[in-house]
Amino acid sequence: MVRHAMLMMAGTLVSRVLGLVREVVVAAFFGATRSLDAFNVAYTLANLARQLLAEGALSAAFVPVFSRALLEGRERALSLGRQAMTVLIAASGLIVLLGIWGAPLLTRLMAPGFDAEAMELTTALTRWMFPFLLLISLAALTMGALNSLGSFFIPALAPAFSNLTFIITAPFFVARWGVHGLTLSVLCGGAMHFLSQWLWGWHIGAVLTPSRPDLRDPDLRKMMALFLPYAAGLSLNQVNPVISRMLGSFLEEGSISVLNYANRVLQLPLGLFVIAISQAVLPQLARSRSSEDFTETLRHALRFALFIVLPASVGLILISRPFVHLIFVRGAFDERAWEATSICLSLGMLGLPGMACSTVVMRGLYALSMPRAAFTTTLFSVSSTAMLSLALMFPMGYAGLALAPSIAFTLSSLLGARYVRRKLDRPLGILTPGWVLGIAVPLVLMGLSITAFQALLPYRAQGALGTRALWCLSTVLLSASIYIVATMALRCEEWHWIREAVSRKRGGGSAPGHSD
Repeated sequence: MVRHAMLMMAGTLVSRVLGLVREVVVAAFFGATRSLDAFNVAYTLANLARQLLAEGALSAAFVPVFSRALLEGRERALSLGRQAMTVLIAASGLIVLLGIWGAPLLTRLMAPGFDAEAMELTTALTRWMFPFLLLISLAALTMGALNSLGSFFIPALAPAFSNLTFIITAPFFVARWGVHGLTLSVLCGGAMHFLSQWLWGWHIGAVLTPSRPDLRDPDLRKMMALFLPYAAGLSLNQVNPVISRMLGSFLEEGSISVLNYANRVLQLPLGLFVIAISQAVLPQLARSRSSEDFTETLRHALRFALFIVLPASVGLILISRPFVHLIFVRGAFDERAWEATSICLSLGMLGLPGMACSTVVMRGLYALSMPRAAFTTTLFSVSSTAMLSLALMFPMGYAGLALAPSIAFTLSSLLGARYVRRKLDRPLGILTPGWVLGIAVPLVLMGLSITAFQALLPYRAQGALGTRALWCLSTVLLSASIYIVATMALRCEEWHWIREAVSRKRGGGSAPGHSD
């Protein structure tokens, strides 16, 4: 699991860095303006599709069934994948048509605070964006098949091709069509996301092409039966960004945009580490032979996720202002947007450990075929986010909308873990005193080192770009070095897993199917 997660992290690192570059390009063109608010509301629907399908219901329903079908043979599994592709094209195509037709209603629901001009622009952008759903659905299915066959690096790298396509095409499209050009770049990126994985599947002899589905196939029927409850639960989970967009539309101009900028930075550690770990662990959980194996795998995944995201969370909270300044402040992105984005980022990073645990625990619920528990956990998360957002937005403004999901995800991760523990009838044994101490001491040392570095050598906002970049890089390297040395000195077990994964990679070990 750790080796597969590391492969996905390597590919995802490139993707997320390019994702940040993409936001820098957008920020330079539009800053924090109402037209960009309109694009972000429209893009929310496309992003919901990615999270719901690529990181959600499709993966949850397809991967466990496909992984078990692999035990009957590679061709049997690929046949199932081809049937699933046909069903997916039909379902996604129908949703695209309904979305284009219902765009005005969706816009009114998602941004009720917009004026008539902003509402009209958002509706047009939403219609242009909806075909992205079909492209990202096909990419998600292909990724699930490749992951189950032991191929993790190329699927993790696929979003990099998408982001690179956006970065290359956006200046040309924006120059000709303004903010509408961003939607064309999103569609081009979605096409590259799918094609890069499909071509890799063709290269390794695991290409998926549509074939006539046999609706009597028990595996296909099970996949379809699992998809609907998981989609219902995960679509609820994706209400969280919709809540932020809806309530943000009532706040000052640019509120939605600064929340989006902060979220893009948050997605770097979340996507780089957490999504990689959760996607790598799902096939292994699905193939677990006993509750003991399942518990051990899930415990390792949760501990490894916390081992990675806790220092990332602490570090980004402490250097949020310099980091946001380095990444975004240029062109139309002014000091007001800098301050607001920094605040939202710090509050969002408070919830990163909870988001990490929630994501991994939900994979455990999927592997245990517990759609009702997954739905209940998600419903709790959404309702908590909604109530907290309403309570916090008036005294705190956009900052309240950034803090609410952090609290809600932390609480929902505890609820999801309770369901898993009850199903397995055994404790997960994650936060033992020895493990907590082995992480807490390095985190304190790391935090003190960052604070001391900032006091001795403050960040110079007016300095040259190279100087500012060197300051941020030095801070990251210093804090990471202290955390690594301290956790090694305390013999944290995660380093044993990493060394074991590296030695297996050098020894040529691979997962079933094809390993990249």
